[in-house]
Amino acid sequence: MSKFKFEGLSNAERLTLLSAKSMFSFDEAAWFIGVSASHLYKLTSSHQISFYKPHGKLIYFDRKDLEAWMRQGRTSTTEEIEQAATNYVVTGKVGGR
Repeated sequence: MSKFKFEGLSNAERLTLLSAKSMFSFDEAAWFIGVSASHLYKLTSSHQISFYKPHGKLIYFDRKDLEAWMRQGRTSTTEEIEQAATNYVVTGKVGGR
């Protein structure tokens, strides 16, 4: 596989390129999740984000793993919080169970 210069592309070109891929290189993954290369390195070295290292040197990321990582830490809307509070007052149980 040839080395591709990802840095020289516009955002639209990057998005077009990445839309067809299921596995990303390090630079592609950093751009996809919107973090710097040093921050992505920190995430990988602390095992906070999953990655693949097939030959022991280069690392790759699965699109689904990156999307799942970005979905962590969801914050509830005001409406959801109010509904949970109403359910708690009515039923006395967290989550309305």
